[in-house]
Amino acid sequence: MLLALSQKSRRRWALVILLVGLPIYIIVAVNVVALLGRPPILVELFVYVVLGILWALPFKKVFLGVGQSEPEE
Repeated sequence: MLLALSQKSRRRWALVILLVGLPIYIIVAVNVVALLGRPPILVELFVYVVLGILWALPFKKVFLGVGQSEPEE
């Protein structure tokens, strides 16, 4: 199910995701790495890179075109 979001609503949702969701996700990611104990630096880096990519995938449609000007109707 795809929701048709206007440019204005996409900008608002992107701002909410970045200001509220991302800090919460960072806390979760740090706690996930803490559960691993003290892994080797490459394992820790790999986990952070994977988690850093995974958080944005569900919001790909929201962030698409946010920085562009509003299209003329």
